[in-house]
Amino acid sequence: MTDYRDVRTTEHEQGREQRVATFKATQMIWLLLGILEAVIALRVVFKLIAVNAANPFATLLYNVTHLFVAPFASLTSAPAVGGMVLEISSILAMIVYLLIAWALVRIVDVLFYRPRGRVSVRQMVVSGHTPQQAPLDVSQTMTTDRTTTQTPISTSQTTVTERTNTQVPGSL
Repeated sequence: MTDYRDVRTTEHEQGREQRVATFKATQMIWLLLGILEAVIALRVVFKLIAVNAANPFATLLYNVTHLFVAPFASLTSAPAVGGMVLEISSILAMIVYLLIAWALVRIVDVLFYRPRGRVSVRQMVVSGHTPQQAPLDVSQTMTTDRTTTQTPISTSQTTVTERTNTQVPGSL
C-alpha cells in the first residue's frame, strides 16, 4: 500500500518585477558611488603620504581621479608639508558625489517604486492511495487546485477558489 502527497505552490505579485528593477538600479548607483569614493579616498591617502608620482599605478590613479576632482580643485588651497599634501578639495568632491548619489537614488525611488500589491497564491495538492490488490497501473488520485488572492493589510478581502477532481480506479 502506497500513500503519497505532493504540494505545489506558486505566487504571483503585481508590480514585483518593477520593484526588483528599481532595487537593482539603486544598488547599481550605490556600487558606482562606492567605487568612485574608494578611488578618490585612495588618491587622498596617496597624496597625504607622498607616494612617488612617477610610479605607474600612482600616475594611473591620479589621471583617472583628476576628471572627478578637477571641478573642486580651485575651491580651497591644499596644505602641504614637504611632499605631503592634504587635498581638501578631494574630500569635498567625495561629499558632493555622495549627495548626488543619494539624490539620484531618491529620484529613482520616487519615479519608479511601486508599493507592494496583491499577491495571488496558487496551491495544487495531489494525494493518492494505491491499495495492495490494485494493479500497478491503476491508482486512486485526488487533485485539489486552490487559488488564494490576498490583498494588502490595509484591506481585509480574501478570495478563495477551490477545484477538486477525484478519479477512482476503473472510471477512465
